[in-house]
Amino acid sequence: MLFTAYPLSILLIDQATIVTMLSIVTAFFAIILVLGIRKSYKLKKENKRLEEISEKMAKEKEEYKDFTDGHMYGGN
Repeated sequence: MLFTAYPLSILLIDQATIVTMLSIVTAFFAIILVLGIRKSYKLKKENKRLEEISEKMAKEKEEYKDFTDGHMYGGN
């Protein structure tokens, strides 16, 4: 009895509107997905580059440098 004053056509949404809204939402999430995959690829590439640099630095043997040869220690 309470809903008899309102026609049902106000509560219903047109099918074309639903399809349009779903298309927009799908496009939005597809863009987010593509950006996420791209970011993941870049991070993997950067991680690989940093690992190579780290391995290279670990393999290099740092030679001892005599720091007492400066002017403050009278080694002129």
